[in-house]
Amino acid sequence: MGHVKGREENLTASKVRERFPTATFSTREFRNETTLLIRSDDLLRICRYLKEDPGLLYDFLSDLTAVDRLGDHPRFEVVYHPYSLQYKSRIRLKIQVEEGEAVPSVTPIWGAADWHEREVFDMFGIRFEGHPDLRRILMPEDWEGFPLRKDYPAQASPKWWEEGTTGD
Repeated sequence: MGHVKGREENLTASKVRERFPTATFSTREFRNETTLLIRSDDLLRICRYLKEDPGLLYDFLSDLTAVDRLGDHPRFEVVYHPYSLQYKSRIRLKIQVEEGEAVPSVTPIWGAADWHEREVFDMFGIRFEGHPDLRRILMPEDWEGFPLRKDYPAQASPKWWEEGTTGD
């Protein structure tokens, strides 16, 4: 599992594989972009290494999002896009998460993860263990459900939307 046939493995992927020989992960290459599919248990130590290793310095988390793969198990993927400002390189990390499973928060590593993790929580219902202030960020606190889940009813409207509308 892991190596791309016919091509040299991405430098970052090679360094991660060398640094964490017991970590189980796979590498995917598509359109000159590298994705590391890692385990949730390895997330924090790999992210900290990516940020702190002098040869990598992934010091900016440009994005963190999720994908609902309704019908698959695990159901969700949490996707991280760290970027190295010094080396002008990016890598994509993915972890697979089952519904109800918490993910370690990467806010201690990249402060920018704070609002990204809150958005993923708000839209998908994925909890981030150790997050300093995990609460809704886009939807009202009393909102029911998670709008970016594939099983969220498309025609759902909040109670406050319907209350008080008499058609006058």
